[in-house]
Amino acid sequence: MTRARREQISPSDTPYYHCIARCVRHAFLCGEDQFSGRSFEHRRQWILDRLTQLDQMFAIDICAYAVMSNHYHLVLYINQDQANNWSDDEVIDRWALLFRKPVLIERYQQDECRTKAELDKVAEIVALWRERLTDISWFMRCLNEYIARKANLEDDCKGRFWEGRFKSLALLDEQGLLTCMAYVDLNPIRAAIADSPEDSDFTSLQQRIDDYLQKKRNESVPTLKPFYARQADNDWAISFDYSDYLALVDWTGRCCREDKRGYIPSGSLPVLERLGIDKEYWLKAMQPEGLKLSRAIGCLSKLKKYAKRADCAWLHGEAQFKKLYQVI
Repeated sequence: MTRARREQISPSDTPYYHCIARCVRHAFLCGEDQFSGRSFEHRRQWILDRLTQLDQMFAIDICAYAVMSNHYHLVLYINQDQANNWSDDEVIDRWALLFRKPVLIERYQQDECRTKAELDKVAEIVALWRERLTDISWFMRCLNEYIARKANLEDDCKGRFWEGRFKSLALLDEQGLLTCMAYVDLNPIRAAIADSPEDSDFTSLQQRIDDYLQKKRNESVPTLKPFYARQADNDWAISFDYSDYLALVDWTGRCCREDKRGYIPSGSLPVLERLGIDKEYWLKAMQPEGLKLSRAIGCLSKLKKYAKRADCAWLHGEAQFKKLYQVI
């Protein structure tokens, strides 16, 4: 049975979520349709342009993304502290980037609100907007509705463009976050449309590599949540070493290729050992059908705690994570 989104996204459990949206029609979201001969490659940039705009509006950071031919992946972080530190004026300015302001808010900004009732109503509206600007459902709505309208206009048709709802997976710990980020960044390689991370167009890893090499871009790209090289307890960065992550993704990509299956380079990968991740099950998880879809990803103790809060007797896929993540 489909569960309410508020039961699937709980910032008190984790601020990290893996979101997936898939095109419902046979017509491509992006890529080239071999039957009609039409190319939809330009739509990939539509998504990045919109993500760049939403990044300036929401208190939601983008950790990883991959735009594929008929779906896309996002790994998102709810930055609650950032939203809490915004002034009321900043909340209004951010909301106004996409939505029209009520007359009352315009009067407030012109310092024309005098009564307590007016000021209380302004505070109520601003509090609602502040909450929405940390809401992944609102973030995905602003992204998907925009792309659907633009694609339908281009295709000269009406109706659904996306499947009923986007899928969201809670990433309960560092192990779950690392698994999903690598899975997302390796999507073009596993789909046999790229040979290396640096050649994987429209992925967060290619963007990070280009930024590191200081390559100039003609198109807009969203700001990515940075990696933090030291033992991180602050939320402004992802607590992995960037070089470790690059080595891990490169190693995993080689092992997932048919002509390189089972090959492990001589260099060690301390990040796997540090997080207690079993290498064999890690490789299995990186295959296209490797992980069974679950509502959350993480070590067993975190999964049990999450299931108890969500009032579930158990979560589908617990056994696979018990094997994958050897830490309890």
